[in-house]
Amino acid sequence: MKRSRSAWRYLWTAQDIRRKLLITLGILVLYRLAAHVPVPGVNREAIQTLLSSGGAGANLINFIDMISGGTVSNFSVLAMGVYPYITAQIILQLLVPIIPALQRKMEEDPREGRKWQERWTYILSIPMAALNAFGQIQIYSNYAGLSIIPGFGFGASADVLKSVTILLSMTAGTMFAIWLGELISEYGIRNQGLSLIIFSGIIARIPQNFGQIFLNEEGRWVLLAFMVVLTVLTVFAIVFVQQGRRNIPVIYPGRRVGRRMSMPVESTLPLMVNMAGMIPLIFAQAILQFPNLVASFFIGSENEGVANFAVNAQQFFDPSGPWYWVFYFLMVVLFAFFYTDVLFAQQNYGENLKRVGARIKGVSPGAPTQRYLTKVLRRITFPGALFLGIVAVLPYLSQIIVSTMNLGGVNSSALLVSSAGLLIVVGTVRDTFFNIEAELKIHGYEDSLLVR
Repeated sequence: MKRSRSAWRYLWTAQDIRRKLLITLGILVLYRLAAHVPVPGVNREAIQTLLSSGGAGANLINFIDMISGGTVSNFSVLAMGVYPYITAQIILQLLVPIIPALQRKMEEDPREGRKWQERWTYILSIPMAALNAFGQIQIYSNYAGLSIIPGFGFGASADVLKSVTILLSMTAGTMFAIWLGELISEYGIRNQGLSLIIFSGIIARIPQNFGQIFLNEEGRWVLLAFMVVLTVLTVFAIVFVQQGRRNIPVIYPGRRVGRRMSMPVESTLPLMVNMAGMIPLIFAQAILQFPNLVASFFIGSENEGVANFAVNAQQFFDPSGPWYWVFYFLMVVLFAFFYTDVLFAQQNYGENLKRVGARIKGVSPGAPTQRYLTKVLRRITFPGALFLGIVAVLPYLSQIIVSTMNLGGVNSSALLVSSAGLLIVVGTVRDTFFNIEAELKIHGYEDSLLVR
């Protein structure tokens, strides 16, 4: 315990580490201040009525509001957070193995390939942010039953200049959030910028969640106990699965030192149970919002058949109904397998191990090694994918439990930070500790921040 405390003291005495922590904290404060800048002309009363209605779409919008740190309830210029960038990143990662020219580009010069991918991720984020902003306004207006921004749109009676200004301001807000995340990764805690941006939004809603529970006079303490137990169990499960590894024995060739040849070295190649992380949840949710977005354009159609079909489609993908969560669970599980396969194929461990002369006992080097590792990875990904699916639908399951307890109308989002949000929080805290510990070791301090 004593050594761990000295490590914490060293965080403040080491000037370089202290500077990085203060820069990170300052940028996060700036992001939270910017999150309260509203979109011009928004009808905030309509937004609040929609969030408190408990009707169709209220659960989904409350969930999005939670992981965005309240930017949706304010309808801030940062209402989309950094998710358009993440979506653009996922799309490019999926295109690389599909398009041979991109795959060759990444294999011939990985460093230049990463620079190209990073540049086009920024470029693709701009139209993704504009499309996302337009879709958000349309969907929220349909759920609210009135335009949340009067005059928005591109029809005959719409204010086109105002609409373009709003889309530009929301797109600029997203790019500003991405820029702040990059500043953190460059000058603050390395490679943690976007994760900490999302993390700060989730953590910012915790006091409000507790406040909702304490305002619920009926069964207040039972609800609080339920929240604590559910949160602890969820955090334990997330840590357990995230730490899950399958260590594959690998034999590395010996090295020649002068005239002597050292013995081969036995090591392990760790394969993660949940290599995809949070990505399947984000992507599945984006895909499930797409039918609502498309249907919103045809609900007011003059053709009665088309309008009815659009209404039925929107009701079918209504987040307050069970079918939405069934599809959400299935899509998260399937996309976890797919995304893990794509990532692992890009890493190409078979060729990399062959290049350094390493091999797995009983398996031929090269392509057979890659096929063997892929088979093992798919097997261990199965429980990880099921876990992600359960995490995705946990808010809906907790809402059912609360409803059966007859303890008042508390939204499931108030009962825990949200299972998906907890996955981000736990992963970000864990990665941040490891990053800071690496900084300590670079400065010659071998102790750990974690109590062992």
